[in-house]
Amino acid sequence: MPSTRRILLTGGSSGIGLEAAVQLLAAGHRLTLPCRDATTAAALQQRLGAGAHTPVCDLADLDSVECCAAALLANAEPIDTLVLNAGLQDSGAPAPRWSVQGFERTVAVNHLAHQALLQRLLPLLLRGRAPRLVVTASEVHDPAAPGGRVGRPAGLGDLAGLAAGPGAPMLAGAERFDADKAYKDSKLCNLLMAREIDRRLHRRGTPLPVLAWSPGLVIPRAPGGFFRENQRRNPLAQGLFALLARDVLRLTETPQRAGALLAGLAADPLTGDVGFQYWSNRVLGPGRLRFELCQPSPEARDEVLAERLWTLSAAALGLSPQAGLERATG
Repeated sequence: MPSTRRILLTGGSSGIGLEAAVQLLAAGHRLTLPCRDATTAAALQQRLGAGAHTPVCDLADLDSVECCAAALLANAEPIDTLVLNAGLQDSGAPAPRWSVQGFERTVAVNHLAHQALLQRLLPLLLRGRAPRLVVTASEVHDPAAPGGRVGRPAGLGDLAGLAAGPGAPMLAGAERFDADKAYKDSKLCNLLMAREIDRRLHRRGTPLPVLAWSPGLVIPRAPGGFFRENQRRNPLAQGLFALLARDVLRLTETPQRAGALLAGLAADPLTGDVGFQYWSNRVLGPGRLRFELCQPSPEARDEVLAERLWTLSAAALGLSPQAGLERATG
């Protein structure tokens, strides 16, 4: 039987996150939607109304993430579903951009900030009603997938760049900066993080559903959202790509349908085993997509790499690897 859930969703001010937020609010759920600045927060609050709470949380600034998490912990309201969905892609950027703390911004926003929220808010999640974690990944994490075969493939090596700390342009260390690969690597991190928290929760005796998913290639007709940086940098190329992929080859998903998939993962009743699952919105042919349970790439299933990523990321965040888990009451 459906019931109202308390859902925290990052990336809810645009794209599939906004579509999911609209649908979840219409179904009666209570939403917390962190926003990157006060202007975005006020605009989203005005658009969505009283059912949504829109605190400021700039994912490119770990101090802002910590401040937002501290306020939520002080409020002490449990979280039933934690949705780590926000994403940044600087496709075609010739040089890295940096977070406030000096990390390459794609990885800072897509991975580090989300692990920071996960570890800090885990006590609230474990106090939730039938709690679950949802992580938005992408098929491009997999070098064998169609999107993963374009350009340099995802690959984290021994994470020497992350181990070196701020200022490293790529996670694998001694690589030239490649904005597209940085995005692929961040999506690989999302899956490894999801696998590692699932392992740690099972070991602790408090497993919960950990649902990673790929929405497929989502290209809206209106400008903005996830592709806003690409559109600003090269509007002609982005427009031609959208025309080909969306309108000619028909390989894309609409924001509305992708939002519905995300809303379902966040709130629909679940059946089956408690633990990690990876769902992908796979292209079967022109105009034909199927959302199904899949295996992530071999590197995304590497347990040694997942543990190393978690530990190095926690260190970069100024946290212990057990932070969150040791404070949770379950």
